[in-house]
Amino acid sequence: MSTAKILDETDFDTELATGKPVMVDFYADWCAPCQVLAPSVEKIAELYDGRASVGKLNVDASGPVAARFGIQGIPTVLFFKDGKLVDRVVGLVPETELTRRLDSLIE
Repeated sequence: MSTAKILDETDFDTELATGKPVMVDFYADWCAPCQVLAPSVEKIAELYDGRASVGKLNVDASGPVAARFGIQGIPTVLFFKDGKLVDRVVGLVPETELTRRLDSLIE
């Protein structure tokens, strides 16, 4: 069973360099909408194991990474392909919206 990888400043860029599409949930422990989204992120990590990388980055613990991507509201989910930012979703969205966007990067 795969779970979302907890990312920080030291391993964020390494994760982007894996060659797989990457989905990263930018969150904070105190953020209620982030807590609602968390089970969906974990489920997506399990469903896409081997096809995509799914990670979580705590904006309080890794502020420089959040600043680098202009994260102003959370939850924000960023999608990367070939190490480059290609899509973003801000706010609480249905799991199907996240999987739709991730599918578009895999196909």
